[in-house]
Amino acid sequence: MKYTTSVHTLIAIASLLALSYVQFFLLYNTYELKNEHYFFAEKGIITNEYLAAIKNDKVMPGGAAILDKYVMGNMQRLEDVYNHDRAAFHQLGRRVCDSAFHDLRLASNIDSLLNAILRRTHLDRKLRYASTIESVEIAFQQNRYIPLYEEPVRISGTLQDLQPLNLAKNITVSSANDHSYRVSFSLYIDTYDRKSTILRLMMPTFLLSLLSVASVVLLYFVTFRNWLRQKKLSEMKSDFINSITHEFHTPLSAIIVANRTMQNEKIVANKENLLPLTEVVHRQAERLKTLISQTLQITSMNRLTLRQEDLSVHHLLDELLLDYSLKTAESNVTLTLHKNAQRDTVFLDPFWFTTIILNIFDNAVKYNHREHKEIIVTTFSDRKALHLTIEDNGIGMTREVQKHIFEKFYRDTKQVQSRAKGLGLGLFYVKLAVDSHHWKINVKSTPEEGSIFTISITY
Repeated sequence: MKYTTSVHTLIAIASLLALSYVQFFLLYNTYELKNEHYFFAEKGIITNEYLAAIKNDKVMPGGAAILDKYVMGNMQRLEDVYNHDRAAFHQLGRRVCDSAFHDLRLASNIDSLLNAILRRTHLDRKLRYASTIESVEIAFQQNRYIPLYEEPVRISGTLQDLQPLNLAKNITVSSANDHSYRVSFSLYIDTYDRKSTILRLMMPTFLLSLLSVASVVLLYFVTFRNWLRQKKLSEMKSDFINSITHEFHTPLSAIIVANRTMQNEKIVANKENLLPLTEVVHRQAERLKTLISQTLQITSMNRLTLRQEDLSVHHLLDELLLDYSLKTAESNVTLTLHKNAQRDTVFLDPFWFTTIILNIFDNAVKYNHREHKEIIVTTFSDRKALHLTIEDNGIGMTREVQKHIFEKFYRDTKQVQSRAKGLGLGLFYVKLAVDSHHWKINVKSTPEEGSIFTISITY
């Protein structure tokens, strides 16, 4: 399978999800561990104090008297009903327990008991609790218990989430005698801010985990961005090598053919035939020299050395358009100049100003499939600058292409497919020259309609 950016992205996303899952799993286990050990020591102290307070008692101080009153006080009646009618026995047992529970709720003193324990043990905690009775069983004969009430019932307290983690103690009290009963009751204790406190304690771990994931993501994006840049640079260099190879072959082939022709005895015999061939060799040699010079410059050129002087832009444009019209005489290109600027003398380097204009002209002609090609040059001025626009009716550019046209070696895929020759350096030199002059250049373009380059030349 070809390794593409999509595959790279999918692998990165899968790795990030796996890392996030591991981090979540570790954080969850850490939370559970802290939750299990949270309030553990304090709960043990309170439990011991509670057990000491209800020694020889049930549920709470004074609770045994209330339960004895209802259960033991109705023992004979419960036994008689049990022996004759089991359904009536269960109904009577429930009424007896409900009455006992009612009185236990009215007499509940666990609030004051826990507050006294907290003061005595110097525990600075705000607690919630729940006191419950799990079951009540009665024995008419020794150790033969009959369920009287088997549903857990709350006696006092506001704690709602009753879990093993906040269970302080479950106690079962019974007697080995005939006509006795067995009761099972529990005390649950927890703080008001359990979850928030645990999360606060875990905050350093959570932040460290979040930082590690964020660092991995940031590192990925930096690495991925650099990889894309290197990949793009590699592709541009490959395109450049292909283009420069083609560009070198063209003048070399012409020189070789001209040289071979000049070796023909019939051509040598007539010296008039040699002049056009020598001109071909000269032109192609100059072109080859220029290509080699550009190739050497692109590895080191970041800023130009300018030789500036005060010159008339209109005069330079007149010369440029005259020379370029002769060059494109057979290409059906129409050049138009509108000199609207009131002040056209500016401080510039004539060589690089010419390079700017000619490179834009070359692109306007090269990337234009119309039979009649138009280039319209217009100048206008304001108080700060002279503005020069170059408008063509070529193939135009998309917004995405416009973002990259001034990059070294950049060539649009559509341009490459159109087999238009070039190295991707023309507009790079334009931007380099404009920046070196401290000017500004803007581009507006519509696909299949044309482009407008605007150069703002400061006075």
